[in-house]
Amino acid sequence: MKAEIRKIATWVEETRREMGRDIEPPTRKAVAVAVIANPFAGRYEEDLSDLMEIGAELGGVLGERCVKALGITPAQAESYGKAAMVGEAGELEHAAAILHPKLGAPLRKAVEKGAALVPSSKKMGGPGQVLDVPLGHKDAAYVRSHFDGIEVRLNDAPRAGEIMVAVAVTDSGRPLPRVGGLTHEEAEGKDGLR
Repeated sequence: MKAEIRKIATWVEETRREMGRDIEPPTRKAVAVAVIANPFAGRYEEDLSDLMEIGAELGGVLGERCVKALGITPAQAESYGKAAMVGEAGELEHAAAILHPKLGAPLRKAVEKGAALVPSSKKMGGPGQVLDVPLGHKDAAYVRSHFDGIEVRLNDAPRAGEIMVAVAVTDSGRPLPRVGGLTHEEAEGKDGLR
């Protein structure tokens, strides 16, 4: 593996009640985060292909961890998202290099299909800072019930020369969705929109 991983953390958030109503089945979101050494910390580098390869590795590893944590098959995954936070010795473009060119294909394999764009966010930060991972339906961007997010925070990451990379996967949309739009059941997943 090209990534020098210091730490991986995975957890599941499960919502059972909302506004006094039982949620049955509960809505569940899994997030997996890897804290890696930034090979370009403290210096400018024109060629970011090493980070792109690291993104390809992490897309599969973190996506598979989320699916496993939820205890579902890849086909049962409904939404996904990705995010990265670069420590102060890095630059925002390092997060972009990890997230955009190559992370998506292995993540899509981990969740079976994934016709829609993978929502993403990137930022610079330090230890204990919150990283928001946006979520969207994996096959149809018009499924509004799956517009959501989950927070990631590790008390000791990212350090100055690190990057915190997160992937999130759900087995459902938001609890009690009622803003209209295409439903999960109606989604065809042919064009990434519908």
